[in-house]
Amino acid sequence: MTTFDDRKDTFEAKFAHDAELRFKAEARRDKLVGRWAAEHLGLEGEKAEEYAGSLIVADLEEPGDEDVFRKLRADFDAAGVEMDDETIRRRLDELFAVAIEEIEKEG
Repeated sequence: MTTFDDRKDTFEAKFAHDAELRFKAEARRDKLVGRWAAEHLGLEGEKAEEYAGSLIVADLEEPGDEDVFRKLRADFDAAGVEMDDETIRRRLDELFAVAIEEIEKEG
C-alpha cells in the first residue's frame, strides 16, 4: 500500500504544481496582453499598467479566457479600435506561450 500512497502523493503534488504554474502563466499573459492592448488603446505609463492589471482582475470572473476576450473586445469597440476577434484570440494564445516560457526560465 505504501507504493500506491507514494504514487498518489506524487500525482497530487504534480497536479498542484501544474495548477499553480497555469495560474501564474495566465496572470502573466493577462498583463502582457494588457500592455499590448494598451498600446492600441493609446494608453501609456501608469494608465497602461492599470489597464494591464484590470485584465488580470477580469480573468478571475470565470474559468477560461472568454472573460478576458470579452473585456478586450468591449474596450477596443468602445475606443473605436479596429481589431478582429481572431487577432485578439491569437494574441492571447501567443502571449500565454511567452508567459509560460518566462516563468520556466525563472525556475
